[in-house]
Amino acid sequence: MKLKKPKFWDYKQPNFISYLLLPLTIPLVVNNFLLKFKKKNISDKKTKTICVGNIYVGGTAKTPLTMKIYQILNDLNFKTATIKKFYANHIDEQKMLAEKTKLYCSKDRSVALDQAIDDGVDVAIFDDGLQDRVLNYDLEFVCFNNKKWIGNGFLIPAGPLREKIQSITKYDAVFISGNEIDNSNLRSSIKEYSKNIKIFESCYKPTNIDEFNTNERYLIFSGIGNPDNFKEILIKNKFNIIKEIIFPDHYNYTSIDIDKIKLQAKNLNAKIMTTEKDYIKINSNQNIDIKFLHVEIIIKNEIELINYLKLNL
Repeated sequence: MKLKKPKFWDYKQPNFISYLLLPLTIPLVVNNFLLKFKKKNISDKKTKTICVGNIYVGGTAKTPLTMKIYQILNDLNFKTATIKKFYANHIDEQKMLAEKTKLYCSKDRSVALDQAIDDGVDVAIFDDGLQDRVLNYDLEFVCFNNKKWIGNGFLIPAGPLREKIQSITKYDAVFISGNEIDNSNLRSSIKEYSKNIKIFESCYKPTNIDEFNTNERYLIFSGIGNPDNFKEILIKNKFNIIKEIIFPDHYNYTSIDIDKIKLQAKNLNAKIMTTEKDYIKINSNQNIDIKFLHVEIIIKNEIELINYLKLNL
């Protein structure tokens, strides 16, 4: 059974529960320390590797950013592929990557990379894997959401972090994602931890708004890392949202779940909308009355990113 992310993880300051759970973070601290000494596989092949990951669990736009970088590199005439470690409960992201990129997916990232190398791929982009110390990436990007940032700043399970924020000193660049707001304070905070790290910013752009009548009543549902972004985009575009249902990240919908959603929508005389990531997990015989919002990620300083990639690949 998948659980929703605890709300106290995203409090600006740790609360009593966070401090109570603090001793349980010790195994993660020890594991992160020992990973420093793990031997990396260094390949002599020409294939370059980029890892798009995070230290904050979920909702940092890793997968959309992976697809965006894939698109940029393809446009630059690099033979590009994406790599995703297989997880049975991550079918949503795997399907999206398979539909929109050349995906290599395996339970072992090294195996997937070897397959890409054998196929003559110039650049392999890893969706997640910063904590996989076996691999030696040429570029390592760490993603943050501009509102969630590092939550309460504690490690799992006392907070939402896989690593302490100080760990960003070992990464090449930071990507700040989220709906358009002033990120100057966040940029300053990042620079306090890593003075020379590159910072790129991105925002979300809905591309199929014209398919909807925003004056109609909408029931929305999602099972993503940061459902706030989805709702904010709809509110910004003046959708009339009368009910929101939130499921855990990577939630796999059953027929019973969808029937319940449809019944609630019928009782509320509302249309049903979800995210593309959620929509692809719904059986085709049940998705007729459900629409999804298609969203693209926009890199605000894309020319700077393109030049950065050219310089480092």
